[in-house]
Parts: sequence; C-alpha cells; structure tokens
Amino acid sequence: MADPMSAVTDAFTSFLFGKVETTRLPVRTSTGQAQAVYLPTAAPGLGDSGVIIGREVYSGKGYIYDPFQLYGQQLPAPHWLVLGESGNGKSALEKTYVLRQLRFRDRQVVVLDAQGEDGVGEWNLIAQELGITPIRLDPMAALDGGIRLNPLDPAITTTGQLALLRTIIEVAMGHGLDERSGFALKVAHAYVNETIVDRQPVLTDIVEQLRHPEADSAAAMNVDIDDVRAWGLDVALVLDRLVDGDLRGMFDGPTTAGIDLDSPLIVFDLSHIDRNSIAMPILMAIVGVWLEHTWIRPDRKKRIFLVEEAWHIINSPFVAQLFQRLLKFGRRLGLSFVAVVHHLSDVVDGAAAREAAAILKMASTRTIYAQKADEARATGRVLGLPRWAVEIIPTLSPGIAVWDVNGNVQVVKHLITEAERPLVYTDRAMTEDGLAIQMAAEAEAEERAAAAVEAETYGGPSYGSTVA
Repeated sequence: MADPMSAVTDAFTSFLFGKVETTRLPVRTSTGQAQAVYLPTAAPGLGDSGVIIGREVYSGKGYIYDPFQLYGQQLPAPHWLVLGESGNGKSALEKTYVLRQLRFRDRQVVVLDAQGEDGVGEWNLIAQELGITPIRLDPMAALDGGIRLNPLDPAITTTGQLALLRTIIEVAMGHGLDERSGFALKVAHAYVNETIVDRQPVLTDIVEQLRHPEADSAAAMNVDIDDVRAWGLDVALVLDRLVDGDLRGMFDGPTTAGIDLDSPLIVFDLSHIDRNSIAMPILMAIVGVWLEHTWIRPDRKKRIFLVEEAWHIINSPFVAQLFQRLLKFGRRLGLSFVAVVHHLSDVVDGAAAREAAAILKMASTRTIYAQKADEARATGRVLGLPRWAVEIIPTLSPGIAVWDVNGNVQVVKHLITEAERPLVYTDRAMTEDGLAIQMAAEAEAEERAAAAVEAETYGGPSYGSTVA
C-alpha cells in the first residue's frame, strides 16, 4: 500500500508541473516494422565527378572513381593496383574503365597487352572499334618490316639510354653489372653517340664497339685495351641476343616511323612474346623507358599507363627501379599507373620484395577481386585491409570487388553497358576468364541499372570511334 504522504506529494507535483513519468506497456513488433527506428547508414562515396564504375553493394549508391579528380584531396597518388583470380572480372573492369576515361578530351591511355589468342592481343577489338592500329611487337614480323623500338632513339636522353642498356643487361643476366662491365658499356655508348651523327645509333653499333673498343677509352683509365675488351664481352653477348637472337628485329634498328603518340589510345601488343621468358621483363623495360622519354610531356593531358601481367615489372628488381622513377611522374605530369596482378604473393615474396613494396606503397587505390582464403589473408596483411574486407574476399562473386581508395573501403558491383558488352565479352573472355557466368547471373534489375549507367556515361547507346 502506497504511503499517504507520498501520494499527496505526487498529486500536488502533478497539479503544478503536470505528470512527470508515464508508464508504457511493452510493445511486440516485427523487425520489418522496427527497421524504421534504426535508419540505414553507408560509407561516404568518392564524389560525383569522374568515371562511373558501378554501384556500392550495401547502399546501392552509384560508385564513381577518377584518380585525377581525387588527387590532392582524397588520394596522395593516382596509381592503382588490381588483384584477383582469373575469371572474376578484372579484364572487364580495365576495359570499361579505359573506354569511359576516353570520353574525356584530356585523357590518353597506353596499354601493355600481354595476353591474347588467334594471333592478336586481348585489346585488339577495342582498338579496332576506336580506329586504332595496335603496336604489335613480334620478332618474326619485325624481321619483315614490323614495328621496331630503338633503345638508342635520340628522343631518349643519353642518361636514359645508358640506364636502359644497363637494365636490359641486368635483367638478362639476373644480377647487377660490376664496375668493370659497367665501365666497358659506358665508354662504348659514349663513343657511339659521339661518332654516329648521320643516322640513329642502334644496338649493333654498341655490340661492335664492345667487341672492338677504342684505344683512347683504355688510355683514359690507364688500363690495357685487352682488359676493356674482356670486361665488355658478357655485355656484348647479352645485347647480341637483341640483335641476332630470339628477340632480333624489334630493337636493333631505328624506331619505326608513324607511331602516333597523340592517339587517345596506344596499345602495345605483346601477345606474341612468351610471358614466362626473360624476354617479357626486357620488353617491359624498353617500352617503359621509351614511353617515359617520348610520350609523357608537360601538355596538361591526363595519362593512364595500364600494364597487364604487371608482375613482370614488380618481380624484377632492375625493371621495378625504372618503373619507380616512372611512377613519380604521376604527381608532376599527371600519370596514373595501373598494374594488374593475379596474386600479390607473386611479387611480395619474389626477388624484388623491396622494390615491390615501394611500388605497392605508391598505389593509393587497390581493387581486390575474389581470392582463396589464405591468399586473401596475405593480401590483407600486406595492404592493411580491415578484417571484414578480408573475410568477404573469398566469397565475392564475379564482377564484385573490394575497393580500397586510400582507406575508404567499399564493396562495389561493376556494371557494363550494352554498348560495351560486345567489346568486353570476347570469346576468349567467355571461355577462359569465365565471365559468361557473370552474364548469366545478372538479373533484369542489373540490366536496367546498366542501361541507366549507359545513359549517364555516354548519353545514348551508340559508341563512336572518336573522343567526345
């Protein structure tokens, strides 16, 4: 029984101030009705300016990404690393990203296409659609008037030429040049550049000078001429492979005239080169340095350098050092480097672990498609991914990836338009990459969403061959 005095006090307080407390009966409801109490939240996007990638899986928001728009605000560097097992949509993402970037007038893209079948690279269909002829590096075709890139092209500085020659030799030998071999190469290169003025110097000139060095070169260092010849013998044998070996024809002559460096898309077709041979990293080094000195210019254009099978770069200490220098152009001259790698363990446990770490550190954007659980854990440790992201990577469906843009981590569904579909889903992609599974799994809602992306990106279903 209530205390009479307390009852009188409560009645008087209620009279003056109104009833203070209300006794409510418990309410039973369903989660469907109660969800209105707990409003949904989603991580902030990357802005609304740039290239449409698809939509964020958990919130359904459109996902827009552009390293040039984000640089300086949300990105410390514009470089991008794409990881994942084959058959999960890496190829489709790369191709649609490039196609959408080319809709901007101030964009230019170079692709090193290391994959292909039926005698052409994987990017051949896109190049044809845009009215562009790929630069096909093929030893057999080069012997019959095919494409040549000259490591001694006058467009490359003498310092760059010597650095490139050293890299070619070090990659082929598997170790660095000692001081004596380096000296023999330096004096041969200097003599060739000083004496050949009526044409482009070529590798044959360097090989000949290494075999028959000038007496003045030996006298300058107070050494015997036979010693200089012996020091340069191994160097001459390595370079001879580019002149008269399995890579002959591609680099032992003047650079082929007519290569259009102003084209919006430049495709180097490397599909005729054995991807597992020492030739591939040598090619990567030559093409990378040649582009550094002939393609990258202070003209306010935004450039994208996309490399398929990029482990050939990151896994070689000598090539990786060259590309580290190239990546530094990203801040000064507007270059975004895109490296596509299947397994991070291919590079972080390799011979170039230190160089690989430096390149990975420069990549502020990381896109990870499905991987096995152990590989996902290793990737998460190296890249510093949150635990929840590492746990879902093995469960991702084709076309869905974890995006880490300088710490902004989201799960994104890549959407492909009807205009892009025939260019992205080639026969090779359908059979080898398994993207047919993704196509079959897309529901009608996905089709409508893709159509909306198409309308917003291109303003219509047609796809022209010129930059808008």
